[in-house]
Amino acid sequence: MASDIKLGQDAPRQHAAFLLQNRLQPGVCSCPLPHKLQPPSSSLQICARTVIHLQHLSFCSMRFLRRSGPPVTEAPVPEATATATEKETKEVGYTTDSRRESDADSEEISKDAQAGVQRMEAVTKVWKRWHLIAAYLLIFLICFVDAMQQGMGTLLTPYVTSSFAMHSLTATTGIMSSLIGGLFKLPLAKVLDIWGRPQGFFIMMCFMMLGLIMMAACQNVQTYAAAQVFYWVGYNGLSYVTGIFVADTSALKNRAFMFAFTSSPYIATVWITGPLATAMLNGPGFRWGFGIFAIVTPVVCMPLWAIFWWNERKAKAQGLIVREKSGRTWMQTLKYYAIEFDLFGILLLAAGLALFLLAFSLYSYQSNEWKSPMIICFIIFGVLLTVAFALYERYLAPVTFIPYGLLVDRTVLGACILAGALFVSFYIWDGYFPSFLQVVNNLTVTQTSYVVNIYSIGSCFWSLIVGVLIRWSGRFKWIAVYFGVPVTILGVACMVAFRQPDVQIGYIVMCQIFIAFGGGALVICEQMAVMAATSHQHVAVVLAIEGMFSSIGGAIGSTVAAAIWTGVFPKKLQAYLPAESAADWATIYGSLTEQLSYPVGSATRDAINRAYGAAQRDMLIAATCIQVISIVSVIVWRDIKVKDFKQVKGLVA
Repeated sequence: MASDIKLGQDAPRQHAAFLLQNRLQPGVCSCPLPHKLQPPSSSLQICARTVIHLQHLSFCSMRFLRRSGPPVTEAPVPEATATATEKETKEVGYTTDSRRESDADSEEISKDAQAGVQRMEAVTKVWKRWHLIAAYLLIFLICFVDAMQQGMGTLLTPYVTSSFAMHSLTATTGIMSSLIGGLFKLPLAKVLDIWGRPQGFFIMMCFMMLGLIMMAACQNVQTYAAAQVFYWVGYNGLSYVTGIFVADTSALKNRAFMFAFTSSPYIATVWITGPLATAMLNGPGFRWGFGIFAIVTPVVCMPLWAIFWWNERKAKAQGLIVREKSGRTWMQTLKYYAIEFDLFGILLLAAGLALFLLAFSLYSYQSNEWKSPMIICFIIFGVLLTVAFALYERYLAPVTFIPYGLLVDRTVLGACILAGALFVSFYIWDGYFPSFLQVVNNLTVTQTSYVVNIYSIGSCFWSLIVGVLIRWSGRFKWIAVYFGVPVTILGVACMVAFRQPDVQIGYIVMCQIFIAFGGGALVICEQMAVMAATSHQHVAVVLAIEGMFSSIGGAIGSTVAAAIWTGVFPKKLQAYLPAESAADWATIYGSLTEQLSYPVGSATRDAINRAYGAAQRDMLIAATCIQVISIVSVIVWRDIKVKDFKQVKGLVA
């Protein structure tokens, strides 16, 4: 009992000595236990006070050790060795408790970030709230104009290829443009991180203008295909840079809604693109349809560029951005940026994927089809170049554009695979969907645009609701697992039965609504997954990787659609056509205008409809099977909590 009394009397003294020794004042000690207690009046109280003070001393010791321990990096803790506390920490990203304790310094510009990230952080520190509001309004306007042009261009593409008697190349012209447009985001991410966001935005605007000018002036399908490459590089690049602007200027918990807000113009443009395309076809022609937007694009883009450029200059004047001279010669500069952008690796990957995917689209135009030497070479060299790219990135590349640690993260990898699977499935069933609606369902161009754009209007509307749900719940995985994936699979699978001749158009509309709501939820959730799993410094890179998977998925989907179309439709056409039009099968196959020239209800029109139905059935079966990948890719995500997770700095939305 005497030892207990002495221990109870010494515990407060030991605690006070500890605080003094480690320069912690009792008044600011953060432990929840009392520093001063009234003198004990009984042995029971002595024992209780002893326990309290020992807990107090232990608590403060742990706090001191955590503060004085080694700094924690942003790299994730391996899951195999993570403790329960560390696993809970990982649910809010890679930022750990020790980094959150230094939030007093969190508004300072990141010293270890790349120049482009530092410039953007400096911009958000110096700009006014009206700059932030004006930037989002301009982003909305840019997305509105781009969506209107892109929707009109999609409807005009079959008429452009048909004008050169190459209607069957409708999907093929999009393969290279979709592939290169996605791969270009990788060096573009480096441009944004090394040079700055405004610089990358301006370059992409120029690419888009060049593509529109070439489409307006094209005289053959080859020029049009080349113009599509420039256009889609610029279009995807502008969409990507505006997405980075949103990521740089919005809190993570609000970012899903802000992404949805910038996509919401599609809700309005769906009603405009059809009449606009019809007016162009009946009026000045498709060339002026592209030419007008070549003029409008820079008019709506330059004000946004000016806001960021002006505030970047303002940050430089305040000393927040310091430009250091590199001391390199021109040749050394070229070599430096070639290494930083990993140009050799990108060329290997682009060439390998392009050769491999083009083989599936062009085989039917060869006399020996799959036995053609050209097709065999395309496949072999495509595989070899892709393997060479992987080996080069793993062992030889001085700077890789895909951070290995991010790519193998299960949340990032799962989201990227989901993006690829969604685009593969979408482009398989969407490749010849406008033509199907006009020929089989006998819809006008305007009516076709309404049905085709149900996905755009539905997904953009639903993504706003998803953004609110993520803001309210602080999590996104549950939306993808329990709603997005099941509803998308339901919509695609139902179209196998409903996208056939003699089926009411209402069933197709119903399936489109299912796919729109499910797809709108998945797109927002996959973008949130890749951004929440990393820090601000790597947001541009992971969004570029996600965009690369999307574009490669779109190219694969277009390739599969073209392969099924060229392999099924002409054979079924020859089998179903009546004797009086059997000799014209090649002309019918190559021109949408020729298909529409036959009266509805005629034997030839019915034969064309049956051939469409057979090709569409095979496409939709393939699209449904691909969706199985989506289930696994979503389940592997970490259930990251984005609420109260600070990622960006300065004045943000």
